Amino acid sequence: MRRVWTALVLTASMAAVAQSIPVVTGDARVDELLSRMTLEEKLTLIHGTQEDPKLYQGQAGYLGGIPRLGIPGLRFADGPPGVLTRHPSQAETATMGVAATFSRQAAKANGLVIGREDRALGIDVSLQPFVNIDRDLEYGRGYNTFGEDPFLTAEIGAAEIGGIQSQHVMAQVKHFVGYDSDATSTWIDDQSLHEVYVAPFEAAVRAGVASIMCSYNRLNGISSCGNEATLTRILRNELGFKGFVTSDWGATHAVTFINAGLDMEMPGEPPLDTKSWSLPTFFDSRPIPPSPPAAKSNADDMDTDMYGGHMPEEPKPEPANGSDADSTPNRMKMPEALKKGTVNEAAITRAAGRVLYEIARFGYLDGLSMHEVTAQSIAENAKVIEKTSEEAAVLLKNENHALPLKAADLDSVVLIGPTARQIDAIGINGECAVGLPERQVGPLEAMKKISGNVGIRFAVDDDMTGATIPAGAFSHDGAPGLERTGSGDPVTDAQIDFTTSGGNALPPNSTVVWKGKLSVPHDGEYWIYLQALGTNARIKLDGKGLAGTGAAQGGDHGDILQATQDNALSTIDGLDDVRRAVQLNAGLHDIEVSTSPDSSNSPVQIRLNWYTPERRKADHEAAIAAAKNAKIAVVFVWTRLQPVFGLPGDQNKLVEEVAAVNPNTIVVLNTSQPVALPWIDKVKAVLEMWWPGDEGGWSTANLLLGGSSPAGRLPVTWARRIEDYAAADPRHPERSKKGVDGKTVYSEAVNVGYRWFDKQRIEPLFAFGHGLSYTTFAYSALRAKKAADGGLDVHVTVRNTGAMDADEVPQVYLGAPSVIPAGVQFPVRALAGFERETIAAGASKEVTIHVALRQLQYWSTREQKWMTAPGKRTLGVGASSRDVRLEQTID
Repeated sequence: MRRVWTALVLTASMAAVAQSIPVVTGDARVDELLSRMTLEEKLTLIHGTQEDPKLYQGQAGYLGGIPRLGIPGLRFADGPPGVLTRHPSQAETATMGVAATFSRQAAKANGLVIGREDRALGIDVSLQPFVNIDRDLEYGRGYNTFGEDPFLTAEIGAAEIGGIQSQHVMAQVKHFVGYDSDATSTWIDDQSLHEVYVAPFEAAVRAGVASIMCSYNRLNGISSCGNEATLTRILRNELGFKGFVTSDWGATHAVTFINAGLDMEMPGEPPLDTKSWSLPTFFDSRPIPPSPPAAKSNADDMDTDMYGGHMPEEPKPEPANGSDADSTPNRMKMPEALKKGTVNEAAITRAAGRVLYEIARFGYLDGLSMHEVTAQSIAENAKVIEKTSEEAAVLLKNENHALPLKAADLDSVVLIGPTARQIDAIGINGECAVGLPERQVGPLEAMKKISGNVGIRFAVDDDMTGATIPAGAFSHDGAPGLERTGSGDPVTDAQIDFTTSGGNALPPNSTVVWKGKLSVPHDGEYWIYLQALGTNARIKLDGKGLAGTGAAQGGDHGDILQATQDNALSTIDGLDDVRRAVQLNAGLHDIEVSTSPDSSNSPVQIRLNWYTPERRKADHEAAIAAAKNAKIAVVFVWTRLQPVFGLPGDQNKLVEEVAAVNPNTIVVLNTSQPVALPWIDKVKAVLEMWWPGDEGGWSTANLLLGGSSPAGRLPVTWARRIEDYAAADPRHPERSKKGVDGKTVYSEAVNVGYRWFDKQRIEPLFAFGHGLSYTTFAYSALRAKKAADGGLDVHVTVRNTGAMDADEVPQVYLGAPSVIPAGVQFPVRALAGFERETIAAGASKEVTIHVALRQLQYWSTREQKWMTAPGKRTLGVGASSRDVRLEQTID
């Protein structure tokens, strides 16, 4: 009886305590912890800081924990795709390629790999997926998206979130919202905002995403990270989001942003070892630094960039906007705001509660936080990466069954281009996983190994590794060679060529300078290649900074130099490759090359190569000769970000010249956006491989050899000319990133991507959803029935009418209703469902595609809610937005 009485007393006591704890999140454990926290401890959970240098992993951000209460800190790491820290990690297929799979299963598997890598590298919050819309090819981040369609983006993004979070890693979907342009100020009407730009975030919320990153831009005149209309009214009230909102790095401009719905300010404090710090912070008490001085050019400026800068083949791009335009912040900090009542502690408690709620939900309060760096699941991840890159491949054209290549033809096939010898794994470095060069087998070698034919020929055309500048070209003080200082007494080096493979790499953390003269034999454009690893490196010519490695120490993007930092490809022997074109006159030129530690503690490798005008001309002529003497020529072409809607350098000329001497020319693309294909009618086949990740050489070879059939589908419309896109239409300058009067207006409204082409009756080169196969498929027996959730279940029979097992992707498109309410917009047709199915040769399969109720609805600006349109609509099923095979009228 005594035990029962004691239990009753304890229960009553706990209930009394519980009644005294304010309800903040509704989670009793979280609210109890919040009630015990001091104001400073709550601020710790909403303001980024710097991790202990002994533990820091080169990740993007860090949130301090509260050891007193058993609350661990959080590490935030960049993507997409993959994971970027100071430890090299596997390169995955580009996000556009993941979208091209049209497969939720593939997206989830890629998310699982990301989450698994995060855990192995000690990361808690993965800054992905990127679900903004690819509406403008001039948008510098468009290559990070899942394409132009809101439904496809939503489905792929939600599936990837499921994969990431299955590994006890928080996903942070980005960027909310309207960050679909390089413009600093975007304007979007309410219906389009909900149906196109918010839709992928709504799907992320339904998928249980832990956090959301708000964006740099202003939306409808208000900074996105301080926009109550979007952060509170839409995100919290309409979508029911319970997680936390983090600012993009430097996108907070006032302490009052917390009142609008911002929960966490990032990055919060200066990066380690950074002397100058210009990003203001507000959720703390440190003085706001003065605005940085206007950028100025001088002879000591180095041409460095975390994205690698421009390469010789590329035009120099215009400067990109690094943040939004609120450059004059309100200088009030949190202590003053609390004192004045501008911010109250309840807002801080609410924000801290949202962060703590997710920390608890992911088990980090129960020991599931893992900051130790452990072994990566490389072999297991590689299987997913190879499978994804294979499933992502889109066969754009295949005249007269030019692909796959036949075994009998391999003795007379030549592969042309640098990305035939090496795999273009990640396209461009920046915020993605850097890849593991030791795993990267190029298509050429992979084809030899798969086919057993070691005689497949190759011509580089454009040699990205070049040749070491010969000793005879260097001198100093009238003597041969360059003088090296910085490591003991000065010494003379005949040339700069210190590598591990050569057995003469310099000791770790060597800080040295080479000075002297470079003798140039004659006038011309020389391509200078500064190649390094285990160090930072810089080069000056004639007293001016020419180039430098782009990795930043103590920053937020990896911390050490990686082989894929500064070029589309590493060197053949795995060094980072900084490549610049410079016009030089014959004679002597002052040269200076220097190194500085990169914190890797690895041997310092450094080499100075060049690619002379004569060698470039000879390599190009050799490629054309090889094509002329081959039965089949396979030309590999690539692009990063510049030029927009084009291939860099002379690659179009290369394809034209190869096709002129070889009627059986095939082109393999490594891009992440559409590009102009002026030679499309002159080649037999075109295979889009995107940026396929570390294992892409194997998947490219397997597809070319017919080991499997391409079945990817375009997640973007491929236009004939850039002016055909809505954002590039010269009749509508307000849509471009420059905008009109400082505003970029999404005046195409709901008609983004293929919807614009349909509305304007513009014929694309390749339609959204397009993709050919090595077999053929027939569609029949279309039926649509109302589903339990109010949507539709669409049934269609797909028959493989060819001789090869393959995947097919039937797509459901919904037409506009026969009765359109006043003031409401509808596209001509919109993707409403899809499935990817494997069908054996000669077999049939009934495919069921679910169309959710939301896809039948529109956002009513007048009623401020989702409504179902009255009237009849046409439902079509087909192989692309312009290849609808079957239709049915639904009411």
